[in-house]
Amino acid sequence: MALTSKPIEIRTSPHIRKAISVAQIMRNVVYALLPICAWSVYKFGLSALLLLLTTTVACALSESLFCWLSGRNNTVRDFSVIITGLLLGLTLPPGFPLWMAAVAGFMAIGLGKALFGGLGYNVMNPALVGRAFVQAAFPVAITTWTPAFVPGRFSEAIPSTLTTPFMTPPDATVWIQALAIDGFTGATPLALQKFEHISASTIDLLTGVLAGSAGESSALLVFLCGLYLALRGMMDWRIPAAVFTGTILTSLPFYLVSPEIYPSPQFMILSGGLMLGAMFMASDMVGSPLTPRGIWLYGFSIGFLTVMIRLFGGLTEGVMYAILIGNVLTPLIDSVTQPRVYGARRQEERP
Repeated sequence: MALTSKPIEIRTSPHIRKAISVAQIMRNVVYALLPICAWSVYKFGLSALLLLLTTTVACALSESLFCWLSGRNNTVRDFSVIITGLLLGLTLPPGFPLWMAAVAGFMAIGLGKALFGGLGYNVMNPALVGRAFVQAAFPVAITTWTPAFVPGRFSEAIPSTLTTPFMTPPDATVWIQALAIDGFTGATPLALQKFEHISASTIDLLTGVLAGSAGESSALLVFLCGLYLALRGMMDWRIPAAVFTGTILTSLPFYLVSPEIYPSPQFMILSGGLMLGAMFMASDMVGSPLTPRGIWLYGFSIGFLTVMIRLFGGLTEGVMYAILIGNVLTPLIDSVTQPRVYGARRQEERP
């Protein structure tokens, strides 16, 4: 009787250590984002809800379209496109016109994902690619902010939300004056600090009661939602830790030299989109390095670039461009931080 043996299959790393699929990981990321989305809707009302729905639906439809055009299986069910849609909506102002949000969703999937071959092949974070496109295409709309916790926010949308395509959005100042909201300047905490050297209180930044993008919500809430993923082993905690470390080490010298001009490291971490970017965008498995040293270098670079853009750039926020630059540098970082193979000699040691 002939004996048959099952062949040993040898594959390259990474090796699967537990039975968990891509869809399960992505589903848990969606679960982690839902409390942040819920707080955003509570904070900005109907406009935030419509914005998040529009970006998510636009991304899902675009994903289906590009899968059909390329002859690939539809990947909407793996939840990755839902993450892209939610993150994209969270990076936009709550009163952003919905037709512009739909354009952002289409470009996020088209330029940021489908162009490179789909899930697992994208070089940059798709949500940030879509955000970067509309920042260049619609600079006025994307820098128009509205106050939080407006009375009647659940019964009517911000006027600019339903602006028809290629029409000028209504002036937000008129709407704010009609609501008799005093003291609102239309500036985010980052803008107030950069141009007027006025820093928001730590409590306000932790709770997220100030104006900003839909995702500039409670920094504490975002951190806890990211911590959930880290504890489940679905996010490398070293990436946000490296981003925070780079932010602190870069901003601290400026603050110590001139605290009346430059913000504290604490403000840098809690303000703007740094917490959301560090926890949910920089930690993207596809766009981040694989080597341990590379992860720290990658995260530190993002923190460093964010501070440099915020302090000395023309923009008030630098997280988006810092992460995109970090994504592009990832292949180079991986190549220069590859550990030496056990037992191999270094190139310079060889005869």
